[in-house]
Amino acid sequence: EQLDEALRHPVDAIMLDNMTPTQLRKAVAIARAANPRIILEASGGVTLETVRGMAETGVDLISSGALTHSAKTLDVGFDFQNETLF
Repeated sequence: EQLDEALRHPVDAIMLDNMTPTQLRKAVAIARAANPRIILEASGGVTLETVRGMAETGVDLISSGALTHSAKTLDVGFDFQNETLF
């Protein structure tokens, strides 16, 4: 029902989040019937094991937050002093 709501508006792209390949195929069919030129992006649950199945659903783009939220971080800090140079 959220997809139907989005398709009632003049949008260029829709993100399909946390859907199974079966759900993605159904959503792609509905969206393409309503607007063949709409850009469809799949996101959520993207892994090396699931990406091929997602790509085969007909979506245009696949995004993965795992690339960034699972990356190791580096803690960098800056200390400033308020000094007048002139």
